[in-house]
Amino acid sequence: MGTRAVLCGYYGKGNGGDEALLASLLQLLPKTVTPVVLSGNPSQTHDRFGVEAIDRNNAIVVFNALRQSQVFIWGGGSLIQDATSAFSPLYYTGLMQLAQRMGLTTIAWAQGIGPLHRPFTQWLAQQTFSRCHAISVRDSRSANWVSQWGIPFTLAPDPVWAMTGSPVQGLWDLPAPRVAVNLRIHPQLTPAHLAALTHALILFQQATQACILLVPFQRSQDLAIAEAMQPQIPGSKVLMIEDPQQLKGLFRGVEMAIAMRFHGLIMAAASECRCFALSYDPKVSQLMRDLDLPGWELDQIPTDPNAICQTWLEHYANGDPLSSDQIQFLVDRALIHAEVLEKAIAQ
Repeated sequence: MGTRAVLCGYYGKGNGGDEALLASLLQLLPKTVTPVVLSGNPSQTHDRFGVEAIDRNNAIVVFNALRQSQVFIWGGGSLIQDATSAFSPLYYTGLMQLAQRMGLTTIAWAQGIGPLHRPFTQWLAQQTFSRCHAISVRDSRSANWVSQWGIPFTLAPDPVWAMTGSPVQGLWDLPAPRVAVNLRIHPQLTPAHLAALTHALILFQQATQACILLVPFQRSQDLAIAEAMQPQIPGSKVLMIEDPQQLKGLFRGVEMAIAMRFHGLIMAAASECRCFALSYDPKVSQLMRDLDLPGWELDQIPTDPNAICQTWLEHYANGDPLSSDQIQFLVDRALIHAEVLEKAIAQ
């Protein structure tokens, strides 16, 4: 009789970054563990990853899964933050506390903690984390929260660094050089910003003759922008890839990535791609600092498309991707998240 573990994250919600975290977690789980994934789309999760998946919103089914399991793994990703909604941290801490009361081994895994604006959310997070058997966090911002609470933890880079990529059919038939662009809906990405970025991409494409690949990471938040830009940029393509390993594999065939998404930048940087960040969130700004990536906060994007294009051309011509040594170091460090799982589950 092996160990059953319930995996709880923002899974089955059509977000490429969260699907990549699930792929990484399944890759790093000890072989003796049978995973049960709480998913927003259980049949899709089952088909994609070949694992048991249940409806995360069905309280009875979730309760029964916990009753039949020994381990509860919470993460990875930005689950404990109250920037997008106050409900999200209540859902995740509620489940974690239920698992703790039922006597499961509870692991907060590869967590990106914050922003936590509300004192109540901070208190709730501290209470819940303090009862975990093991905690790993993926960035220094999250580490600050946990150390402030006086709780032991392990810090390692995001596990998606270590996720294996897989090839994308037809990618190499597209003309080279290829440049990937990923934008998502955000209040600070105003219509004026979007128009300036689109115009800048048209100028950039003229100057480089690059094939611009518009790569949505989430159908609901990224696809409309990509589809609106595509007809305006000569020879550009929208690539909606739902498989996270193929999404990572895509960047193997790309010279440069201009991305808003946190995991878009990680996948690109891990594939020796030059990266230019557009930050909508503290986690992206932190990644820019950690990797020394060029980029802008959304409110700093120049209004002049020529100025944007010049900056991109400069980076395209003279910027450096991470070296293979730097990437190997980050991949090796990311594998520490596997050790955290192994140690906690073996106890």
